[in-house]
Amino acid sequence: MNRTLVVSSSAAGAQLVQELLPARDYSPVIVAGGGAEARRFCAESDFDLVIINAPLSDEFGHDLAVNVASQSAAGVVILVKNERADEVAARVETAGVFVIPKPVSRPFFFQAMRLVDVSRRRMLGLQRENRRLQTTIEEIRLIDRAKCALIQCLLMTEPQAHRYIEKQAMDLRCPKRQIAENILKTYEI
Repeated sequence: MNRTLVVSSSAAGAQLVQELLPARDYSPVIVAGGGAEARRFCAESDFDLVIINAPLSDEFGHDLAVNVASQSAAGVVILVKNERADEVAARVETAGVFVIPKPVSRPFFFQAMRLVDVSRRRMLGLQRENRRLQTTIEEIRLIDRAKCALIQCLLMTEPQAHRYIEKQAMDLRCPKRQIAENILKTYEI
């Protein structure tokens, strides 16, 4: 289920968007009447999908779309009149916001939601991979600092320090990171 925020100044517009969304895939749906209320909802809770029916009563909506896209992992869609679609797209697409021209047909809207969902899942996968790689890099840096401490304090060579950390990790059956942290506690000032 995709937790969804629909932002629309008109109740009829919000209702239309809700009718276009398949209920089995997009639930619950929260409705905000303007940009300020939508920002409040986004600050309080995470959403999988944010649909903005522009223009809003307190702003046009493109700044809100860019803001939500940059500060969350939500898929962001902005619905705009056909005449303004290219202009708005030029402003928001670099932030990863999808622009859908109005009026919109049900099949086109459904297909667009599937594309938003696929791109969002891909982005989440890339974020997970990025976090994993960052953790690996941090571990490598920590181990390198521990090797430097062994080289400076115990006058080991780099291969000796490397072997020492690996052997300690195997003998004590713990991660090299833990061995490196213990070395740094002992030898680093």
